[in-house]
Amino acid sequence: MRPKGTAFWAVFGLVAASLTACKPPPTDAGLDGEVPEAEVVFASEPQPSPETEGAVWVNSAEPQRIIYGVPGGPALMALACEGAGAKAMVRITRMARADEDAGALMALVGNGHFGRIEVDATEVNGRTIWEGAVPVDDRALEPLRGPRALEVTVPGAGTLALNPSPLPMRLLSRCLNS
Repeated sequence: MRPKGTAFWAVFGLVAASLTACKPPPTDAGLDGEVPEAEVVFASEPQPSPETEGAVWVNSAEPQRIIYGVPGGPALMALACEGAGAKAMVRITRMARADEDAGALMALVGNGHFGRIEVDATEVNGRTIWEGAVPVDDRALEPLRGPRALEVTVPGAGTLALNPSPLPMRLLSRCLNS
């Protein structure tokens, strides 16, 4: 309820003015001193998107893990099921150089869906690469559940074209039903 009358507003104005009068206004004093410059940190140069002509998904020597790459070349990506039942997680690894302590959103686009997965720079076998994990039933994995090609992008690591394969669908299904 709003008080009526001009007397209230006059008193209110005097109180508000007196409260602000108690404190001095801000000044530039002290800003002319020497301020140390912060170290400028830049991200590495963006990497080109890898060539994926002829790339395939294959079962890894590790159970519940598949890897993607061109035969005879290095692995470009991996999917692994960790845990079982309702608590099962899918670890997604993009074998591309990552800056130390970096984080990003990996975008998956394809099969009529898109998803975003948080990934972090993770040291694996002396290399820093992108890795993240999500629950197996996370909707961000929907692009991997279809039979068509899809793309995976990590800022600065290029876009990775994933050729069609039933292996990601099978891995996700086994992981969900384990």
